[in-house]
Amino acid sequence: MVHAIRIHQTGGPEVLKWESVEVPAPGPGQVRLKQHAVGVNYIDVYQRSGLYKLPLPFIAGSEGAGEVVAVGPGVTDFKVGDRGAYAGAMGGYAEERVMPADRLVKLPDNIDYKTGAAMMLQGMTVRYLLRETYKVGKGTTMLLHAAAGGIGLIACQWARHLGATIIGTVSTDDKAKLAKEAGCTHVINYKTEDFVKRTKELTGGQGVDVVYDAVGKDTYPGSLDCLKPLGLWVSFGNASGAITNFDILALSAKGSLYATRPTLGTYVAKRADLLANANELFDMVGKGIVKINVNHTYPLKDAAKAHADLEARKTTGSIVLLP
Repeated sequence: MVHAIRIHQTGGPEVLKWESVEVPAPGPGQVRLKQHAVGVNYIDVYQRSGLYKLPLPFIAGSEGAGEVVAVGPGVTDFKVGDRGAYAGAMGGYAEERVMPADRLVKLPDNIDYKTGAAMMLQGMTVRYLLRETYKVGKGTTMLLHAAAGGIGLIACQWARHLGATIIGTVSTDDKAKLAKEAGCTHVINYKTEDFVKRTKELTGGQGVDVVYDAVGKDTYPGSLDCLKPLGLWVSFGNASGAITNFDILALSAKGSLYATRPTLGTYVAKRADLLANANELFDMVGKGIVKINVNHTYPLKDAAKAHADLEARKTTGSIVLLP
């Protein structure tokens, strides 16, 4: 028997229960992974709270890194002893787990387990956002909400490397410093400044090419007002709550804007796309272009504390649970 964090009913952090579970032998196309580190992401909060519906009960979490300890029939890409990392496979908050082999990628030797667990979901999200949803490059001016969060700090570094001008929003002066150090060109503390007005000032009244918005309710519809005509609003999260009053006619009125609600799962649904994404991420981290900021670690059994701190916006960078 091993231990895992299970959810029997949706609600606050208190519904995360530390329990003994049985882990079966891997079936066809599966591997068993002994986890050395587990990532914590805002999607875990959405699933725990019931905003994103999952059948109950379930083991929380969808990101981790560890060692392959058994392989099922038909698995050829992995052998016992291989190091692996993943994102998007439910059941992550566990000491050991079984998962589909085609969702696991080999973790390079120059990346430790803790970094691997912290980087997969956030790093691969940044990769598709900057390289596929909108192709960021020299001349791009972008607005990035939550610039000091896990995704934000990775995005600042990567977008700077691509040559973009980055306007980031944060909630404290300490977070502003972190975002600036990560490569943010201009930082707006939205607690003390009007981010729409300041963005317009910084762009000479033109607005930005693209807004990356993981905040949701609190930044809508202001994000649309920061865009130049034909600009793209990328809504990829709702840390402050879901947007329930989206008005599609506003896109027309505000300059024939575009809007999208992407998710990582779609961009890496094919294994070839998963490997392309992960390998570019590993290359960026391996070369030191992107540094993964693992600023908070908790014992796996204390996942509820990690969730409470994340929701209270007490965290910056990435959060990792250690089995």
